[in-house]
Amino acid sequence: MLALGPAACADRSPDTEGTTVTVAAVDFMRTMDKLVDDFELSHPDTHVNFVFLPENTLRARVPKDIASEAGRYDVVAIGPYEAPIWASRGWLTRLDRYAGQGDYDMRDFIPTVRRSLAYDGGQYAVPYYGESSFLMYRKDLFAKAGLTMPERPSWQQIARLAKRLHDPENGVAGICLRGGPGWGNLLMPLNTVILTFGGRWYDEHWNPRLTSPETKHAVRFYVDLVRRYGQPRAAEAGPAECLSTMRQGKAAMWYDSTALAGSLEDPKTSEVAGRLGYAPAPVECTASSGWLWAWSLAIPVTAKDPQAAWEFVSWATSKRYPKLYGERLGWVRVPPGGRLSTYRLPEYQDATQAFVRPALDALDAVNPRHPGTHEQPWVGMSYVGIPEYAGLGNRVSAEISAAIAGRQSVDEALAKAQIFARDVVEGGGYRK
Repeated sequence: MLALGPAACADRSPDTEGTTVTVAAVDFMRTMDKLVDDFELSHPDTHVNFVFLPENTLRARVPKDIASEAGRYDVVAIGPYEAPIWASRGWLTRLDRYAGQGDYDMRDFIPTVRRSLAYDGGQYAVPYYGESSFLMYRKDLFAKAGLTMPERPSWQQIARLAKRLHDPENGVAGICLRGGPGWGNLLMPLNTVILTFGGRWYDEHWNPRLTSPETKHAVRFYVDLVRRYGQPRAAEAGPAECLSTMRQGKAAMWYDSTALAGSLEDPKTSEVAGRLGYAPAPVECTASSGWLWAWSLAIPVTAKDPQAAWEFVSWATSKRYPKLYGERLGWVRVPPGGRLSTYRLPEYQDATQAFVRPALDALDAVNPRHPGTHEQPWVGMSYVGIPEYAGLGNRVSAEISAAIAGRQSVDEALAKAQIFARDVVEGGGYRK
């Protein structure tokens, strides 16, 4: 999952009376503000007020607003982690009856993405974009070094390639990986590595397994890889920093979100556009590996006017929106992974031909119910699907990030993480 750019509030106060729909969204979705005049033209009595926030701030602020019934936000950006948990708490408006209006066509969404936002047979959010993860690499640097990317690479092969391509004297890292703290930052890629190495957070009976041999092996591998062949200041890096590094030609490979490929292939902002290849998420003990995420729009039960809120949501996630986005802001950066119909647009096919098939293949390969080598008592790939995980993941990621920074060993970080994980399940009554 990704959050790019500084915090911002696009507050355009209306000149006339009417309905105001306040939207709390992650930074990555800020381009909506450049297109919202289209919505307001067709809804002259509705004004949209955007509040764009960094990911961690958004996740802290929105739940407090809903739980306190403050009603500040009418539409909120959430993902597959929040949707079922918040729906089970009665925080979200069920969208099925709204989605049945007109030609919205809920079944046009990619099924895996749509199902990740449902709870107990109901739809509680709809995707603005969806993503999995894959490996992006510089074809020109591979050719220069006489190297070939395997069709389905393993992590051991990637480590060997990173070693060969690492060229700090010329400002090129062998690989770029997230290393900054945050459950939606470092743990998104790292959890896929843990799973494909045979590791896990908990076993089937909620016993913590963060110090198991398999989990230790995976975390040591990731930390060693980024420390030896990764970008400078890796312990501070998130998707924005890695995107900047890759755009500037300062990394040979990058494992991250499929949704970021469009930014790399945009010649207006990227020095490496047209020189990239794409490979599946690397594996070890599983047939596939990769995460599933979707920044999506939901309507809190505290929304002042749910119908007006839905009118905005349905516009921003409509079949028409990708075409509007492409015509006004560029086809290569149209939000991907949402509607199937987007992939049938000739302009989108032409602009994304370098990466569209690998990105769709990555989404097709995900299995949120059984992503690793073991059964798990929750649904989710790059997170543990319990309310406490947000806090737990932030604490654990901070310890592992400290290991990337060299302030402690991986064993020390995981020993603390094991205690954190045990306290969560004991306090939450998960172990019977």
